[in-house]
Amino acid sequence: MRLLLLNYEYPPLGGGAATATYNMLQQFKNRKDLDVTLLTSSVAGFEQEKIGRNIRIIKFDIKKDGELHNQSNRNLLSYSSQAYKWIISNRKEFDLIHAFFGIPCGFIAMLSGLPYIVSLRGSDVPFYSPKYEKLDKYVFKYLDRIIWRKAFKVFANSEGLRDLAYKTYDRKEIGLIYNGVDTDIFKPAIKDKGFIVVSTSRLTSRKGLDYLLKAFAKFEKGKKDVELRFYGDGEEKENLIELAKKLKIENSTEFFGDKNRKDLAVLVPKCHVFVLSSKNEGMSNSLLEAMASGLACIATNVGGAKELIDGGYGIIVKKESVEEIYKGLELLYKDKKLLKSMSKKARGKVEKMGWNNMASKYIKIYEEVCE
Repeated sequence: MRLLLLNYEYPPLGGGAATATYNMLQQFKNRKDLDVTLLTSSVAGFEQEKIGRNIRIIKFDIKKDGELHNQSNRNLLSYSSQAYKWIISNRKEFDLIHAFFGIPCGFIAMLSGLPYIVSLRGSDVPFYSPKYEKLDKYVFKYLDRIIWRKAFKVFANSEGLRDLAYKTYDRKEIGLIYNGVDTDIFKPAIKDKGFIVVSTSRLTSRKGLDYLLKAFAKFEKGKKDVELRFYGDGEEKENLIELAKKLKIENSTEFFGDKNRKDLAVLVPKCHVFVLSSKNEGMSNSLLEAMASGLACIATNVGGAKELIDGGYGIIVKKESVEEIYKGLELLYKDKKLLKSMSKKARGKVEKMGWNNMASKYIKIYEEVCE
């Protein structure tokens, strides 16, 4: 099967979709039944690389500006133009296209004339992100309907995201394929002393980290053994540091900046509680990694969080609720038996969610397309 994979993000660019693409390619590596080309973006300059014997990665120079995790409209237009021109010149080499994100990648795939499938990731689903509200209302929801309708298959990475997608178009069945997690790398370890709360989110407004800081400030009062750690970077970093000072928790809060996956796999398991305070999500890789690391988790009721931790695997809270995050922290701080139970159950929940499971499901779909 000759597969063309489209994702404008690939490490070090991007977030969850980039991580998913990287790990999926690791599962595809050296398979005799797959020949894969990924079209993605570079940090600077045109690049090509090989993974194993069967995977080629082409990185277009999109004149990257801004932070690594977010791509500007100019970046997206540059990627789209270059990817489309490349496909038109080389489409005879491929049997199908797998597009991560309905827009722009699904749109490019549709224009190519080749059979294609679409993986919805979050921001590409209308009304997921407030910053695209007007475009979603007047442009994207109509374009998405066409892209999804013409696709061989469409998948979401959580039930929550699928439900949101159905509000735009419910005449196409949308499948469900979860993200994976590397449970061999992310695994429980001896905890640091005290009670350590951790976030591995990008420091953006969408992640709702101001609510976490305010909740922690209320929780921290009168306690000398608690600490809040942030692993991540983003445009909100300085604002969050200033907020921590304003809340007078700068001595118990630390911002460590971006860390790669291998570093996180060492750092995260040493903590006690992971908090996902996002305003919206698809299926959070950070949450999966925290669960695999044996942490009790508190997560806002967005995207796939409830699917993962409801039923005793963690604590679900309302989004944008300082009070509910605070209550969750207090409960886990006071009830060490519950903390330990949730940690153990969280690990057990994700042990069957390896990246190989995600990859094998997509391979079955490719085989259907190529029959």
